[in-house]
Amino acid sequence: MELRHWGFAGLLAMAGLVFWLLLAGPSQVLGIDTGQAGTALLVAIAWISMYAVSRLPRAGLGKIASPGEWKAWIGTGFMVVAIGYFLARMHVFQGADAFHNPEASRVARNLVLLLIAWTVLSSVLGSRWKDEVQQDERDRQIEKHASGWGRTALIAFVIGLALMLGFSPTIKLHWATHFMIANLLIAGVMVSCLFEYAATAVHYWRDRH
Repeated sequence: MELRHWGFAGLLAMAGLVFWLLLAGPSQVLGIDTGQAGTALLVAIAWISMYAVSRLPRAGLGKIASPGEWKAWIGTGFMVVAIGYFLARMHVFQGADAFHNPEASRVARNLVLLLIAWTVLSSVLGSRWKDEVQQDERDRQIEKHASGWGRTALIAFVIGLALMLGFSPTIKLHWATHFMIANLLIAGVMVSCLFEYAATAVHYWRDRH
């Protein structure tokens, strides 16, 4: 099964609908958890894309993008969805702690599913080039530069959070529960990964053009 350009465009459009569902959809429709449904559909789309990419001829696959660029674009997409879903449902972390907050547990499970899907997809794509050299000096330079973007984003996020918590009036920090702050720190790590993946993808794209 090989997807042509219109096929990839269709998958991207479907992914956009899933992204909208995860962001704006109600918690449940007809008793079905829309977050879980959207996550399952997104994973299905990812698997279809993965299969189509794996079926491309090696020479054609290399012409489209290198292994590092494939992984970077896929990582960027998954982190955008994960962060968007986290931000859309962030209010659930203002309630009770993790052991008495079923809504927050549900959101966390959906995020875990997204991350597992990305890990599996990345591993399978990596095995596609297991008999070939996957990294050269150019790849290492791009990886080093992109890592700097990721570190800078994480530092900026932590400093911004510290300034907000340190200089905001106490009366305006009713939302800043221990549970919320813990999850914001996790979000900071996801933001760092997003910047690193995005910087990697952009560097590869600019190098090809």
